[in-house]
Amino acid sequence: MKKIFLSFIVFLLISSTVFSQEEIQVVLLAGQSNMAGRGITEELDAAFIKRIHDVSDRVFITTSDVEKSKPIPLSTLKKSFGPELMVGLTLAEANPKQHYLLIKKAVGGTSLYGAWNTEWTLEKAMLAERGKVRQSLQLYKQHIKNIKRTLNDVKKQGEKYKILGVLWMQGESDTNKEITATNYQSNLKKLIAGYRKEVQINDLPFVIGQVNVLPRKYKEGPAQVRTAMLNVANSDDNIAIIKTSTDASWLDYPKHSDNLHYNTVGQKRLGTAFAKELIQLINK
Repeated sequence: MKKIFLSFIVFLLISSTVFSQEEIQVVLLAGQSNMAGRGITEELDAAFIKRIHDVSDRVFITTSDVEKSKPIPLSTLKKSFGPELMVGLTLAEANPKQHYLLIKKAVGGTSLYGAWNTEWTLEKAMLAERGKVRQSLQLYKQHIKNIKRTLNDVKKQGEKYKILGVLWMQGESDTNKEITATNYQSNLKKLIAGYRKEVQINDLPFVIGQVNVLPRKYKEGPAQVRTAMLNVANSDDNIAIIKTSTDASWLDYPKHSDNLHYNTVGQKRLGTAFAKELIQLINK
């Protein structure tokens, strides 16, 4: 009975409380594994978890493409987490009366040239992606579909919303090949233009997390992608970038021993940085 009661309370929160304010603030999150997140939930201390629970009635998230799926409270913690935890927490604590809805799509090991391409083709996907599963993914298209479905549900309930911006953490995969790295800048510009067109906001804020992966198969790749990100950020006043260090000590955004994925501390810092950059863009 206790479990049934708790489930009913969560349902009420999802179906009414979060969608009962004057204007829901919406944040879109997209990318690959460092957006999906490798932060370890068990390493979060009790004080931090309490902060998350304190805003759980004001911050909801959806990562699903399933038609009947509903946003869940940010406090519904899984084994691992990405930047969404600190994004939601930072925004909610900075604006105690606002309600937030995060719509996230992230799949590890995927490319902007392939799965995230706004002009997806099977040929591009086969060049950029590893394995048949990733080669079949059309993540940009899927994210747009999920965004529209989720926001349509909000409108059906007679509620208003405002899309604050897009947070993008991706690019590690594109450093591995010359064709994906050299095309990253043009593809990123098209991605930003695509989101802006789909949500009908010409100056939609966009925050880029700069990749800092070590050189692998294509040695020039990391520098090319990092420079591409900087160039795109510098080309538009409504685009910001979280700059990262290439020093393998990873003191700015700590990583796991694989030198690729941000650890618990790194993910918390990354989420905070995303939120702060987004707030600055909104307040311009």
